[in-house]
Amino acid sequence: MTLSLSPSRWSLEDLLPTPVEQSLEAKLSELESVVKALEADRKRLSDEILEADFLEILGRYEKLHQVSQILGAYAYLYVSEDVQNLAALNLRDRIDQALTDADNRTLYFSLWFRELTDEVAMRLIQTSGNLRYFLESLRRFKPYTLSESEEKIINTKDVNGVDALVGIYDMIVDRFAFTLEVDGERKVLTRDELGAYTRHPKAEMRQAAYQELFRVFVDHSTLLAQIYNHRVRDWHDEALEMRGYRSPISVRNLANDLPDQVVDTLLEVCRQNVGLLQRYFKLKAGWVGMEKLRRYDIYAPLAASDKTFEYAQAVDMILDSFRAFSPAFADQAWCLFRENHLDSESRPGKRGGAFCYTTLPGATPFVLVNYARRARDVATLAHELGHAIHSMQYSGEDSLVQHAAMPLAETASIFGEMLLVDRLIQEETDLAVRRDLLAYTIDDAYASIQRQAYFALFERQAHDMIGKGQTIEELCTAYRFNLEEQFGDAIELSDEFQWEWITVPHFLHAPFYTYAYSFGQLLVLALYQQFRKDGAGFIPRYLKILSYGGSESPAVILSEAGLDITQPEFWQGGFDVLKGMIEELIHIS
Repeated sequence: MTLSLSPSRWSLEDLLPTPVEQSLEAKLSELESVVKALEADRKRLSDEILEADFLEILGRYEKLHQVSQILGAYAYLYVSEDVQNLAALNLRDRIDQALTDADNRTLYFSLWFRELTDEVAMRLIQTSGNLRYFLESLRRFKPYTLSESEEKIINTKDVNGVDALVGIYDMIVDRFAFTLEVDGERKVLTRDELGAYTRHPKAEMRQAAYQELFRVFVDHSTLLAQIYNHRVRDWHDEALEMRGYRSPISVRNLANDLPDQVVDTLLEVCRQNVGLLQRYFKLKAGWVGMEKLRRYDIYAPLAASDKTFEYAQAVDMILDSFRAFSPAFADQAWCLFRENHLDSESRPGKRGGAFCYTTLPGATPFVLVNYARRARDVATLAHELGHAIHSMQYSGEDSLVQHAAMPLAETASIFGEMLLVDRLIQEETDLAVRRDLLAYTIDDAYASIQRQAYFALFERQAHDMIGKGQTIEELCTAYRFNLEEQFGDAIELSDEFQWEWITVPHFLHAPFYTYAYSFGQLLVLALYQQFRKDGAGFIPRYLKILSYGGSESPAVILSEAGLDITQPEFWQGGFDVLKGMIEELIHIS
């Protein structure tokens, strides 16, 4: 089908209808009402509490979460529309303050539950139905929980401290403007627009794009590095000194319900497979007519084409590829267009990158992309729509366990992207274009697996170095060594890439998040291999994985699909699939 679509701005009416101030006051009033009811419930809590009374309080606690989700979503999405909008920033700060106050006043509930004896906690958990895993997860944090007064201080500190600092980082980098000479004309570009030129057919354009990226970031390197330094110190002081975590990455691992050993195994298997990607980059140098790839060239296309895709055409391809797998997938993705929950246009001030924001069970998520007609933009749109489908596949009604843990959060997004690319490869009759699409898929796998794993490895090192008082220059040197281990003698490195670490927003927004991409990509490669082997018989198993949301641990969810994430062989299996893709590319080249 052909759709009459063009990139557009979303509507947030489904969150807070206009007039917004009136809707906001009503929602804040509802928040206050629920908080007061929960404050009154405090006296009912004891080791002898009846199961029925506990479930009533737990239901009220979930209601608080639902109201907070709506308010938090509106604040985040409104600012994302234009990060320089003072009205949006003021509203966000107002909502953040209200949510922090609500959290502090009801903090007693989670603290009380964590401190119960195992016997009492198990009695209550057994009656909690779909919220069992939520309560079990609260108990996981028991060894790292502080007193109520200390937890309140930390909540307040974060809003006006490190969270505000990270917000300032966003305001700074989202204002960056990059200039590039294209066909004799100097263009002023956003970071997303500049990124398109890192995949340009001409080597000099790829080099110019990277050099311009680093020119702007390095001009602000002292400020940005200082913000990162304080982010790391805050993480260390709270997590290790106050809470007693074993290591900085352990904080993320516990939140993901992954043992440290599983993450260590994942990262070690990634290190052991550097040779596979180094071999690929050496082969690619020959395919693009170079003696040796420079770091500027790792995403160089094999075909000298800058093919673009109109928005309607891109949506058409994505929905068709989803429909071929499951009609429900296409229908769920279409909801975002029908309900105007997708912000796809590029405009000044808009947050860069892309994301999917899930609110409540049964509600259509919101997706932000910056569509610029590139093949990468088509894949990104498929990726984010996959996230939305994952949220909509959740089979429960409990918002407290709706969100999949980070390691599984990329399952549907990467799978959706592979459905799209696989369809394009299979249908393409031009051998040169087919080769280019396959190389693009391998390039993307590198970016999602090896690059992200080495980001996490650098973060572990950087947190240790900053804790020991080492300098920005020493961090740059460490990052340079990180790149040298990744690429070996396959890639020629230029000095400016030692600054790449200050360009990675995940390091500030969510320390140690990046290994979730490695986890997700390797997992999806294994799942996609099952799909190719079993066809329609695979689909029910896959949908069951998505339907869990965050109501069970990643290990349990995946074990039902026959996957054991504790074993190096599982992770190696993903690399073996990637190796097969490289062999296929060699065969058709």
